[in-house]
Amino acid sequence: MMKRCNLALEEYRFLLKAIVSSGIGEETYGPRNFFSERGTDSTLGDSQFEMDEFFTETLDKLFRCSVLLTNKPALRKQAKFELKCLVRTHLGSSDEAHTCCKQQEDDKGNIGFFLGKNLPKTATRALTENLRGIAPKILPLTAIVRYVLLANIKKLGSKYLHIGVKKVSLNFKLGVDHFCLHPGGKAVIEGVQRSLGLTDDDMEPSRMTLHRFGNTSASSLWYVLGYMEAKKRLKKGDRVLMIGFGSGFKCNSCVWEVSKDLEDKNVWEDCVDNFPPKSLLNPYFEKYGWINDENAASELQAVLKS
Repeated sequence: MMKRCNLALEEYRFLLKAIVSSGIGEETYGPRNFFSERGTDSTLGDSQFEMDEFFTETLDKLFRCSVLLTNKPALRKQAKFELKCLVRTHLGSSDEAHTCCKQQEDDKGNIGFFLGKNLPKTATRALTENLRGIAPKILPLTAIVRYVLLANIKKLGSKYLHIGVKKVSLNFKLGVDHFCLHPGGKAVIEGVQRSLGLTDDDMEPSRMTLHRFGNTSASSLWYVLGYMEAKKRLKKGDRVLMIGFGSGFKCNSCVWEVSKDLEDKNVWEDCVDNFPPKSLLNPYFEKYGWINDENAASELQAVLKS
C-alpha cells in the first residue's frame, strides 16, 4: 500500500477498506515482482519475467480452454465431466437489472465499472429464477412435492391463521454432491450460502479460490472446480452444481457428472496443500488500521518519507 506515494489520505483509506473486505489473500493483489524489494522500480528483467508468466501460463490456459468442451463420442473416455443440464436466466428486459452492473465513465472521465446499490437485490432475483428452472431437472420428485406442500402451508398459515412459519427452501444436496459457485466476492459467496442453506465445507472451494486467485470473472468457476479436483474430492458418478453470475444481469447454472476419479492438482499444484489456511482474516487492517485515525495525515507523511 505504501508504494503508491501519489495517493491522498482518503484514497489510502478506501484502498485499505477494499482490500480488507475483499476476501482475497496477500498473494492475489498484484504481479509477483510488484512485491519484490524493488517495488515499483522494476527492472527490464522483472518486466520480462512478468511477460513470460503471462504468455506461458495465461495464454496456455486460454488455449486449452478452447478445446475444453466436445460432443464427440470418440472422446468420451478422455472426458473428465459430462454435462447433464444447463439453465440460463437473463434479466436484461428489466432496466433496474440492466443498469445495476455496467461499464461507464465517472465524473472525471475515467472508465470503470459501476455497481449499483440494487445489485444484491437483482442477483437474488436472478438466482431465484434460475434455481426455479434447474431444480426440477436435478432434484427427485419427492423433494419438489415436499417443497410445494410446505410453501403452500406457509402461505395459508400466514394469511389466514396469522402464524409464523420458518423459511421453506429446497435441499439441493438431494440432487448434487458438490457446489461450484462463482467467487464474486465475500458478499456474493455468503449470500448464495444463505440462499441454498449450505455449510462452510460446501463453500470452501469458492472461498479458497477468492483468497488465492481473486475474482477472475467467468474463469473463476474453473479455479473452483480445479480446487475440488486438486483436493481429490471428485469421484466417478459425483454431480457438481455450477452457478455463475454476470452483468446484464444474468445467472447461469449447470450440472456436471464426474466421469472418473480425479486427482490432478492442476493450477493449484504449488499451494493446494496449504489450503484451507487456519484463518482468512486479512492482516492489513491490524497493520494499517491507524490510517483511519484523526491524526493519520501526519503519520502517513512520516511513513512515506521513511
